[in-house]
Amino acid sequence: MILPATRLTLRAITQRAAVYTFAGFLLLGHIFTPLPASAADKLTVYSGRAERLIKPVFDAFTAKTGIQIELLSSGTTELVNRLKAEGDRTPADLLITNDAGSLELVRAAGLFRPLNMREVDRAIPSQFRAPDNSWIGLSGRFWIIVYNTTMVKPDQVKSLLDLADPKWKDKIAVPNAGSEYLQAGVSVIRASIGDDRTKTFLQGLRDNAGTQVYQKSSQIVDAVAKGQVALGIVNHYYVYRHLATQPTAPLSVIMPDQQEGGMGAIMNVAGIGVLKHTTHLDNAKLLIEFLVAQAGQKMFADLDKEYPLHPEVKADPALIERKSFRAALVPLTKLAEFREPTLTLIEQVGLR
Repeated sequence: MILPATRLTLRAITQRAAVYTFAGFLLLGHIFTPLPASAADKLTVYSGRAERLIKPVFDAFTAKTGIQIELLSSGTTELVNRLKAEGDRTPADLLITNDAGSLELVRAAGLFRPLNMREVDRAIPSQFRAPDNSWIGLSGRFWIIVYNTTMVKPDQVKSLLDLADPKWKDKIAVPNAGSEYLQAGVSVIRASIGDDRTKTFLQGLRDNAGTQVYQKSSQIVDAVAKGQVALGIVNHYYVYRHLATQPTAPLSVIMPDQQEGGMGAIMNVAGIGVLKHTTHLDNAKLLIEFLVAQAGQKMFADLDKEYPLHPEVKADPALIERKSFRAALVPLTKLAEFREPTLTLIEQVGLR
């Protein structure tokens, strides 16, 4: 359905939130103050990732190199809009975030610096980075279906599209429509099966989820574990983090769309880029080199339960073996291009 004209669209809400957040940052003038030119042993990183997941990696880099990381964390959309507003006045040296589409938007705006680094070329396969290395993927995540083992049998669901079946009404939990990973995932579905089938799927998903729409993926996993719903859609690592602390929880996962003719699992990457106007390029390259090397990649695997992108680094053994499933064949560099029509479709369907 078309949202009533009296309501803010998803796009307008996202833009307005970014403006308000940016204005709030402006009030905190000390946060915006660039580092003095003499601070050659520091880097300022804008981060769209949870600080608890990225700070241990940065601390290890500091311990190895002596280079301090000044970390500013916020939502990815807010950070992208902030970088556009700051332009060449930004104090940021690098941006790290959890969505290839957002990284590609920054590249398209001309705010990243292309990198010629053999370390990157050797460590990260080309499909996980921009063609000019202006952004570089660091770790992979996949959409999975998490289910309560007392309520669902694994052979009942093979595809994400199965979740639109009316038999799952009031039994599934989904992320909210403003979630960047939902938007990226819907973009992959659109590219794989077309707009008409995607719209039908989203309508069924909307009807089946009802009020079970969550701001945080960890809440979806918790709802499934407690039996409040039978199934949910999340990035894989939320389930494995939950099981690491609650190993007896009645949870398991389905890697969807692996059947013959299926689109494959939806993949996205967390990644990083060096800002065009950095005055600390050498230090920024050292950080990139650290993050793509085997030791840095292993930290992402161990701390975050994500899939390392370095082909010689193994994922946590609790995860589904990467070689055992297919990913959807949609280039990550296309996610930015797909975003606007995806937002329009989400608004038309009326996802919450």
